[in-house]
Amino acid sequence: MRTPQIERLSEAPTELTARRGDNSRRVLLLLSAAELLGMSLWFTGTAVLPQVTALWHSGIDLGSWLTIAVQIGFSLGALTFAVFNISDVFSPIKVFVLSVIAAAAANAAFAMVAQDPLTAILFRGATGFCLAGVYPVGMKIIAGWFQRGRGLALGIMIGALTVGSAFPHAVISLGGIPWRGVVLLGSAQALLGALIVGLWVHQGPFAMPQSKFDPSQVLEIVRNRSLRLANLGYLGHMWELYGFWAWIAVILSASSHWPTMKFEAGAALAIAIGAVGCIWAGLASDRLQDQSAQQRVSQRAWVTIIAMAVSAACCVVAALVFHHPLILTALSLIWGVAVIADSAQFSTIISEVSDKSYVGTALTLQTALGFMLTAFAIRSMAYIAHHSSWPWALASMTVGPLLGIWAMSGLLTRK
Repeated sequence: MRTPQIERLSEAPTELTARRGDNSRRVLLLLSAAELLGMSLWFTGTAVLPQVTALWHSGIDLGSWLTIAVQIGFSLGALTFAVFNISDVFSPIKVFVLSVIAAAAANAAFAMVAQDPLTAILFRGATGFCLAGVYPVGMKIIAGWFQRGRGLALGIMIGALTVGSAFPHAVISLGGIPWRGVVLLGSAQALLGALIVGLWVHQGPFAMPQSKFDPSQVLEIVRNRSLRLANLGYLGHMWELYGFWAWIAVILSASSHWPTMKFEAGAALAIAIGAVGCIWAGLASDRLQDQSAQQRVSQRAWVTIIAMAVSAACCVVAALVFHHPLILTALSLIWGVAVIADSAQFSTIISEVSDKSYVGTALTLQTALGFMLTAFAIRSMAYIAHHSSWPWALASMTVGPLLGIWAMSGLLTRK
């Protein structure tokens, strides 16, 4: 017969696990909401392109650079954060909050201060630089709360980020809102996100203690084969993702020869629906969470390969049906689910195969390289569309997922 003391001791771990589970779900909800609000800053410049280009009598070149500036700024910021191990040396909560506030200020300056294209591009670049302390740092915070179910947790967070990225397009689609109002609304949302994290989010039980500055951690991307393949797969994924996200409204408009404004709601839905893919991929990748680390990585690699195969097929089909706007619009919803579904799983793999003391640095470097590449992807799409046609630009996007599939197949056979 068990004594009451023994019963209390045996029940304590269960109670502790339950409380930890409740806390982790609460943090996931709060941080996902903060990411949704903060990362809405990403496409505020892209969403207001029709008004801004008309104001400054510019064309597709300004449109591409207002988006590319965010990508380049983010890449430079992420490289800075990675080289100096900022999210591992300092509190990621404080880094997140300060970064969101700075990004909101730079975004507001784009609306209120910029009087010409060059100044606008610089402020959009500054916004991207500051967001480097939001997206990858948020992933590190979540990784500190989840060992089991990490793929799903990151999938939910990136799904929320996806909805946030679509939000400016949704606001524009309502009509009648001045472009400066749309941009300033984004800054207000971001500040609310910073408040949520600052007041109610703290580090989890699996978070590593603050680490010493170690610039050699950047070279792990070359030394660690699994890390190298996961990053290469991520690069292929990012080439297609931001080609799709940046230009989908323009692509739908060009297909029907109607004004871009008429397709902002469709573009918002095509981006936001990606949250469904993120959750599916998270559930699928966590099926083997009780197995070995190698089996978990292989399972996540399979999920990324499936998602990239579907999105590669969408690139080709979109090129073939480009002159059929209704079919293209329907296809964009399928494409929107597949194109982002694998994103969280690349990050989950990175968090599992990198040095546990420098997960933040590994995730930040991953995003730095990925977003640097997207600047070329977005510009190349504009170049091909301008000098050839949008169908050829769409077909060119298949290069990304095919590269990603090749890289991730290496993780299926690793020994």
